[in-house]
Amino acid sequence: MSAPSETPAGVTKKFGKGEREVPHPSQKAKKWYPAEDDNQPKKVRKSIHPAKPRASLQPGTVLILLAGRFRGKRVVLLKHLPQGVLLVTGPYKVNGVPLRRVNARYVIATSAKVDLSGIDSQTVEKVGSEGYFARDKKAEKKGEEAFFKQGEKPEKKKPSSTRAADQKAVDKALLTNIKKEPYLINYLGSTFSLRKGDRPHEMKW
Repeated sequence: MSAPSETPAGVTKKFGKGEREVPHPSQKAKKWYPAEDDNQPKKVRKSIHPAKPRASLQPGTVLILLAGRFRGKRVVLLKHLPQGVLLVTGPYKVNGVPLRRVNARYVIATSAKVDLSGIDSQTVEKVGSEGYFARDKKAEKKGEEAFFKQGEKPEKKKPSSTRAADQKAVDKALLTNIKKEPYLINYLGSTFSLRKGDRPHEMKW
């Protein structure tokens, strides 16, 4: 067996009246350094904690959206998703809000609730999966065709047939339960807004 490699000892030299230990040439600092620094992996000290939803955000609760394209609309909470995101629906036939993800910080939970019995749990699980809302990647056109299409209006996005089918499957059972409650369908179809003199902190949601 080969002996373990030991660091070579330095040499003690006299300089004037004192002595100083000079390190071995192999232990000296490099004369030349690389022009660019090596990329070091970033150390993440924060630990990722699972999102803890508010107690008022229970499945079936009617929420008011505070931001985004559908701000002011009332929607029904279907499920909690990871990273503090909520899966909601209008239903689409009532107020035009489709199945979508919403940040839990930008909603107000109301005291109104909708019965979620009869909704297909497999469809909700499918919609709540990670890749469901991912955008489809389109192949970029190159050459003359792309050059001449620069001034044209972009094509309107059309919802896929699978998303439309999932929307109908969820809304069908939901609408049946909503129609059982008086005035609930009108409540979901109305838009929330504040007027002059309104005091949000005194309102009962």
